[in-house]
This record gives sequence, C-alpha cells and structure tokens, in this order.
Amino acid sequence: MALLVQKFGGTSVGSIERIEAVAERVIKARQCGHQVVVVLSAMAGETNRLLGLAKQIDAIPTPRELDVLLAAGEQVSIALLAMALNKRGYSAVSLTADQVVIHTDNNFNNATIHEVETQHMTTLLGQDNIVVVAGFQGRDIDGNVTTLGRGGSDTTAVAIASALKADECQIFTDVDGVYSTDPRIVPSATRLDVIHFDYMTCMARLGAKVLQLQSVEYACQHRVPLRVLSSFEEGEGTLVNFDVMSNQNIIGVALQRQQVLVNITLPATVLNEQLGLYGLTAWNLSTNSSDDISQIVISNDDLARLRLVFDSKMRHIGMVSILSLIGKDIQQHLECIQMVLREAGIIVHTYQGDKKCLSLLINEDDHLAAVDLIHEKFVVDGQCLGNLSHLAVS
Repeated sequence: MALLVQKFGGTSVGSIERIEAVAERVIKARQCGHQVVVVLSAMAGETNRLLGLAKQIDAIPTPRELDVLLAAGEQVSIALLAMALNKRGYSAVSLTADQVVIHTDNNFNNATIHEVETQHMTTLLGQDNIVVVAGFQGRDIDGNVTTLGRGGSDTTAVAIASALKADECQIFTDVDGVYSTDPRIVPSATRLDVIHFDYMTCMARLGAKVLQLQSVEYACQHRVPLRVLSSFEEGEGTLVNFDVMSNQNIIGVALQRQQVLVNITLPATVLNEQLGLYGLTAWNLSTNSSDDISQIVISNDDLARLRLVFDSKMRHIGMVSILSLIGKDIQQHLECIQMVLREAGIIVHTYQGDKKCLSLLINEDDHLAAVDLIHEKFVVDGQCLGNLSHLAVS
C-alpha cells in the first residue's frame, strides 16, 4: 500500500461532471489499496471571477482582504469533491489549509510555505478517510489567510507530500505528461516517460508551463517524486525524479513568449535594485556607461507595472521571445545552434546561459519557426550535436 498525494487543477474540476470524474479517478487509487490525499484548485475561472468582484470594489484591493476572498474558491471545490466521494460510499473529509494546518509567511498574494502539520491528516487517513485539501492557501503566524500565488496548488501538493513522506506526488492536468516540445506547436512532439529534476527545474524556470517552478524546486529540495498525469486519459504520464539521464547529453527546448525589449535610463545597479524592490524579474542585456542606459527584457504581463515604476525613463523597443535549450554542457554547442537558426534567417540578438541551459533572444515573429526547426534538427534528425539521440522539452 502506497501513500499518494494527488493534485487536480482548475480545468480538472471545472464543472460538476469533471468533479464526478475526479472522484472516480481517486476511487481507482483507493481500490488499489492506496491511502490518498487529494489537493484541489478552484474550479476553472473561479479565481478570476473573484478577482473581478474585488476590482469592482477597489482597483487595488488590500492584499490581506484579497487573500481572504480568493481562498474561497478552493473551499467550494474541496467540499464538492468530498460530497461526490461520500455519495459513492468512500468516506472523505475536506480540509481548508487552516484546518490542516499549512503555515506560511505573511507575504499576501504570494506567500511561501514554511511548514505543514501532519497530525490531523494522519489521523483521518488512519480512520480510512480520503483527505481532500484546499490548495493555493495557508495561514501566517498571526492566523491570517494567505495565498501562494499563481500555480500555488502544485506547491501545496508537493509540500503535503513531503510532510507526509508520501510515495509519490501526482499532478493531474490537461496534458498527459512532459513532451519533447509543446505539441501545440510541433505535432511530432513525443511524451517523455522519465525526466531528471535538474532538467525539469530548468524547463519550469525558462517557460515550460506543465509544472509550476516553485513546486518543482520544493520537490527537488525535499526529494519528492513527481508524476505528471492527465485528468482525462489513462496512462503512466511522466515521472520526475533523480534516477535518470545522469550521463546522457539531453537537449531541452522551452519558450518564453510575449517578452518586451525595453531601454531604461538608469545605471544597471540602480535598475536592479528598483526591480527587486517592486518584485519585477528581468533579463539584463547591456548598459551604455556613457549615458547610463540599461536594456532589459521583461514579460509583457509586467509591462504595466514597469511603467508605473519607471514611466518617463523607459522606451519600448519591441516584442521578442526567449528560446531556451536545456541539456548537459549545452553551451559548447552554441555555434552549431546559431548556424542552424542563421541559415533559416532567424536572428539571435544575444544569448545567456550556463552548463545546463542556453537562452537565445529572438524576434517574437520567429518563435514558431525556431521551435519547429530546433525540434526537427536536434530531436527528429539528431543532427549537429554529435549525432546523439536528443530530447527537447517545453
């Protein structure tokens, strides 16, 4: 008998019919003799609906009260799933993060989990219950409700799996695993059976959206095996662990779209300090020391916030994408990669990287052609990089 933590996202519980289907999936694990803790997100669209209500009251809501409001979404989904399980004759108990208890810091809207208490969950599991926990939320030292930020339910599941020493943390989503590249862009992409945490961490950091970065980092730090599975199809999914790919030269391709190239009239040291102060993350490209102009790349989602901070000091240059290749000693293949892209007329403006990843700045309009070409050359044909067998992930 194994102890499993299963997490289902908003799409997976987006309707009553889908919640009923999740109940059947959970029961299958229970029928195999496993103990199960289920972590749920709010129903698809619910968090945005609540956020919209808040903004009808106040364009910039008080962070504490916003967390109280947003945490309500998960309370609905956990209660509905517990009802569906109980109806089928399987005893289930829903718990909010405060009932678990999940301790966080007091960084409202983007809190970090410090500790998960296990006594209540362990007692319920020992009484043959399925435990259904609200993801995305916690409480701080003063008893305030906190939320964990975008994708926070994944982190909740991993933290619970770590605290309970679960055999596996299973992340159910609308895809059936980690693919060689985004199959929506490259139809020939294939699913990976297993991937090493080192590569999965790089992928999540560099644009792959199948797993949230904080959850992967937490799982890696606490050595929690992760498995990505489909909520809608049967299959083994993709296992993320430390026991594979240690000696292979593997290529990974992740894409960050909708990035903005911006000039800001500030020295790099001052700019970086201000970006950190306002919680903005940017890729620093260069600084013109003669007039203290810094050039950065920042997500289009953060552009409005950047304008609030720097306003007249910034100049919008254009839209770009960051194409990242992940693998062992990847930078030694830079010349070959640039040659392949150059021959296709794709301009690489600049690059950054380390031993595990290489990020190339390209024009936004070239992102589809670039991903397709890299996959074709290095995955399908296996060209340039020593003619080895390569994988690309996104």
